[in-house]
Parts: sequence; structure tokens; C-alpha cells
Amino acid sequence: MNDLAPLLTPEGRALLDEVRGTAPADELAVATRLRRDHPAELVSAALGQARLRQRAEAKFGAEDAHRMYFTPNGVEQSTRASVATYRAERFRELGVTSLADLCCGIGGDALALARAGIRVLAVDRDPLTAAVARANADALGLADLIEVREADVTEVDTAGYDAVFVDPARRGGRGRIFDPEAYSPPLSWAVQAAAKAPHAALKIAPGIPHEAIPGPAEAEWISDGGDVKEAVLWFGTAPGAIRATLLPGPRTLLSRGLPDPGVRPVGRYLYEPDGAVIRSHLVAEVADSLDGGLIDATIAYITADELRPTPFATPYEITDQLPFSVKKLKALLREREVGILTVKKRGSAVEPEELRKKVKPQGPHSATVFLTRVHGAPTMLVGQPA
Repeated sequence: MNDLAPLLTPEGRALLDEVRGTAPADELAVATRLRRDHPAELVSAALGQARLRQRAEAKFGAEDAHRMYFTPNGVEQSTRASVATYRAERFRELGVTSLADLCCGIGGDALALARAGIRVLAVDRDPLTAAVARANADALGLADLIEVREADVTEVDTAGYDAVFVDPARRGGRGRIFDPEAYSPPLSWAVQAAAKAPHAALKIAPGIPHEAIPGPAEAEWISDGGDVKEAVLWFGTAPGAIRATLLPGPRTLLSRGLPDPGVRPVGRYLYEPDGAVIRSHLVAEVADSLDGGLIDATIAYITADELRPTPFATPYEITDQLPFSVKKLKALLREREVGILTVKKRGSAVEPEELRKKVKPQGPHSATVFLTRVHGAPTMLVGQPA
């Protein structure tokens, strides 16, 4: 609170505008100059906030990030704006007009929900985090739709709200927490909270075991720009459904309950499924659409003889299949004059940078090598984007 309050004053806001874009190498000189006319604590707070805003641009975009306020944990743990906007739209399409956002953090989801026209009760027990969420609602002109409350979410009455959204803390003193019952609050409590509203969404770690997903829930894995960002359990939608959603788009793939694809010889094309497809166990659905199979029963690479467009996997044309051998790969790359080498791996212990140093690619051409297994054998597949 002590760091935030001075930044909300006219002097603090003016100082934030003045230090925007300050490069790390220039901070000392800028701080020395500004301390002639401003309190040292305020200058330090403004420069710290400027650094956080620069980091937040990747999640919130420059326009919003430089109007908002952040904490270090808030930048790290907040929902990316594109994901929050997609989720808010899903709530809106469900007819939700009011929602309790429990464990709201700095307010990333609350802001997206309010922009979708949904009235939000945003709750967080940390005083500074709640104050930042309140400041963000005000900074973006959404304070009329967002009520921020500093409280323990387990003591908040959500009766009367159309929906509940819970984003429990999944980090502790030792880093990421993988046991859903070790979340704060635990997943079991969040499921009980979800049952009290017509609709609910619970944010969980993408690596959650499928057997830990409650029966009444729809499970959705979301990627943005090819990177898996989160998984969400939805209640009041389609119990038992599994979906992978790719942003931008959105493009959604639904489970059809298909059996695992068969293993077949490597064909002309190799497809690398999006991470959300892999996490949601929907590789079979993609393989079916491509008339393809797997290169190995334990590896999520799809092979096919035809090139078919799909948003759910990236295609590569394979030119060579070799048993794993640094010597053979080095000779092949030298023969093809490959100087730009992309190394991908799945099912291999070899580190891409290590391999790149050993083969020392040189030349004007480019290639992609996949370090993987084919029918259980360590294999290198060489090709290029199709």
C-alpha cells in the first residue's frame, strides 16, 4: 500500500509518465536527476513500476500496461489479456451478467469481464493486491462495473451472482504447485464454490492429470500463439466434454472419444500438434482429420502422406530419416549447405543447443531436425516447414 498510494497522486502519475520507457542502463542517471525535485522513495517506486509496466506489455499490450499498476507477482501470475478476453466472451455468451471473481489478483480477468459488460465482484485477501486491482479498474475506466473487496475468498457469499470464477494460487515458497489439493484455496473447495452458481470456471495448471478432473466439469486447455497458457474447468456447460482452444481465433477442437491412433511408417509429412491439443489428449482427433498415424506409440508426432491444412498442428515436409548419429547429421547438413538449423525434440534426452554446437551448421540454406523415436528407436527426421 505504501508503494502504491504515492503513485496514485497527481505527482506520482506525472512521474510515471516521465519515466516511461527508461532503459535499465539509464535508471541511475534518471533517478539522480528526478530526486532533485521529488522524494527519493517516490522516484524509486515510479522506476520500479515502470519496469513492471514494460514487462506487462507482453500480456496486456502497451496501451493498457502503461495505464495499469502492477506487483512483481501480479505481472508473473496474471492472465494474459487475450485469454481473459476469450473467457469473458464465453461467460457473456452463457448469459452471465454478474460474476464473483475469487482470487482476483491485480484484476486482469475482472477487467476483461467488465469490458464484456459483466458486473464483477473481485476478491483478494492480500491488501496490496486488492489495492492494485482497484487502481486498475479506476485507471481503465471500469470502476463502475468492478467492486474490489479485500477478504478471504472462503468467507465470501456468492449468492445472487450468475457465475463464479476461481483462480487459486498455484505457486508456493518452492515454486509451482502440482497437487490440486495444495492450491490456495484447494481445488475441492473451488469445486464446491462452483456448485453454488449457475455457471463457473476454475483455472488450473495445464499439467493436471485427467483423472483429477471432476465428472461434472468440462475441461478446456487454452494456447495462445502456440504456447499453452492454462487449463480451465467449466461448470454449467457440457459435463465431461474435453476441448482444446487455440488463440488467436478462437479455434476449438472437441473430443470425440476416439481411440489412440495407430503407429505407422513415417510418411512425407510430419505434423506437430499444438500444445493444447497434446495436453487435452486430442491428438487422435487431429490424426483422424489428417488420415494419419503416430510415428511411435509414446510420441505425439503425427505422420501422413498428404498435406492438409489444420489449425491444430504445424506441418513439416520430411526429406530424410536417419538413426540418431551426430556424425551422420553433420555430414548431411554439410552436403545440403544448411546454416540455419531448427532443432526440435520429443522423446529424446539430447539438448538442442548441445547438438547445434556439435554439428556446426554453415551455409545459406535452412532445415529442421526432429530428435525423437520411431517405433522405439532413437531417430532424426530432417525436413522443413510445409
